[in-house]
Amino acid sequence: MKHTTIIIAALLLFVACGQSYEETKRISREQRREAMRLDSAALKIAVLPTLDCLPLFVAEQEHLLDTLNGGVRLKMYQAQMDCDTALERKRVEGMVTDLVRAVRINNSGTKIRYVAVTNAYWQLIGNRLSRVKQIKQLNDKIVGMTRYSLTDMLCDRVADSVKIPREHLFKVQLNDIKVRMLMLQNNEIDALWLTEPQATMARLYKNPVIYDSREDNLQPGILAFREKEMRRPERAKQLVLLVDAYNKACDLINEHGLQHYRDLIMERCQITANVADSLPAGLKFLHAQGPREEDIKVVETWLETLKEKK
Repeated sequence: MKHTTIIIAALLLFVACGQSYEETKRISREQRREAMRLDSAALKIAVLPTLDCLPLFVAEQEHLLDTLNGGVRLKMYQAQMDCDTALERKRVEGMVTDLVRAVRINNSGTKIRYVAVTNAYWQLIGNRLSRVKQIKQLNDKIVGMTRYSLTDMLCDRVADSVKIPREHLFKVQLNDIKVRMLMLQNNEIDALWLTEPQATMARLYKNPVIYDSREDNLQPGILAFREKEMRRPERAKQLVLLVDAYNKACDLINEHGLQHYRDLIMERCQITANVADSLPAGLKFLHAQGPREEDIKVVETWLETLKEKK
């Protein structure tokens, strides 16, 4: 009798555990479905640990995005190419990128809606040990860049400016921002293109600025979205609210200055306090507006030269 009681108790316990396990699986499936539903409803934007994304970071921190139906999710990547891939594969609806990449994606069939021009600029930083301090010294030097991006185009423009044959400036594709910085710190490259705050970090290590994209009066930073997705009524409403939040965030940054958001910049851009404290003063962030026609024309012309070479 005693053994029978033990067996019955064990069976009851087994059944109870089985029910609990099945219940857990059911709840887990429901949670996954709900998470997928929420992720689908959210407006997802691919961002980078760079200063041109600051208005989005501030808008999130200050809860300016809370009014968007479905919310906004900022998805951090370490390379522009990863942002492009996420957009083209419909993992995100929008991305922060540069005009060259955006135009090329648009021309490749994924139609793009340009929502805002960011304040991004790129500096060509020389390795202090390679002693490259001027553009004319780039002949037969290795330069880190990203293919089919603004930095690729700028390599050609700086080479042309001092009549260095383009093939004598050796462009090496370095997509990951962290990898670029490590190669500079380890003296594995002669020069490379950086935007803020990584450019400030490089300058703090006494690496010289060879060229600044602002010298060409370009406005190449872009916040862009997939046009087809933005035509959906619910997405169109989200975009209107996003632009409003973006503009308010720009006003807050311009009013309070970068140092007011020092901790946020350190966290999102993955930099140390001394780099955050050394960022250029007086950087302004513009309200959302599309790129200038002259900038698009410059990009289109350069992309055409690439086709002619094939």
